[in-house]
Amino acid sequence: MTHAPDPIVGEPHPREGNVLIVAAPSGAGKSTLVNALLAADPTVKLSISYTTRAPRPGESDGREYFFVDPPTFAAMRARDEFIESAEVHGHLYGTSSRWIDTRIAAGDDVLLEIDWQGAQQIKRRFPQAIGIFILPPSIDALEARLRKRGQDESAVITRRLLAAGGEIAHAREFEYAIINREFAEASEQLKSIVQAARLRFSSQALRHAELFGQLGIHVG
Repeated sequence: MTHAPDPIVGEPHPREGNVLIVAAPSGAGKSTLVNALLAADPTVKLSISYTTRAPRPGESDGREYFFVDPPTFAAMRARDEFIESAEVHGHLYGTSSRWIDTRIAAGDDVLLEIDWQGAQQIKRRFPQAIGIFILPPSIDALEARLRKRGQDESAVITRRLLAAGGEIAHAREFEYAIINREFAEASEQLKSIVQAARLRFSSQALRHAELFGQLGIHVG
């Protein structure tokens, strides 16, 4: 597969769409909340990451992730095709630079479902990106959710729980924190954050430049 070269970092181009980052420890309900948002608001585009882990039951290539082997991932990273990449629970994950640049330049809001390491890298490229951290109501609830979903062996669940504390410690680096105690409430809170992001002055000025000019509002 041939990949087009990524844009040069810092190259000027319009950035009308918002970049939204959603992170959480494994089992906090991040994916379920994100899927509900995408179903309710099709104008939000999910960034599909590349990963070296195997597909879970029900997952398919190009929908949840692009599943590649480690040598392919390494070659892509060597070509600087990822805006961010990280190792999580023994597997590699990376986000395509070109895809995000294309979408936000077209005015789409892009949502990245990544870990805190990836969030730090995205923030360096897009300082105005909005970080949202999903928290469980308790560690006991987190463990119960991991066991209930039945996707991982007991040893993997233990490893994820041990990692959760370190992941949660980075929640303070995000602009918003949602406690996923009741799904319906957490889902509405996530939708509200997306709507608020669209109403930021900088976003409105880009989306409605002609109106702002007519009203005598000078930007920049």
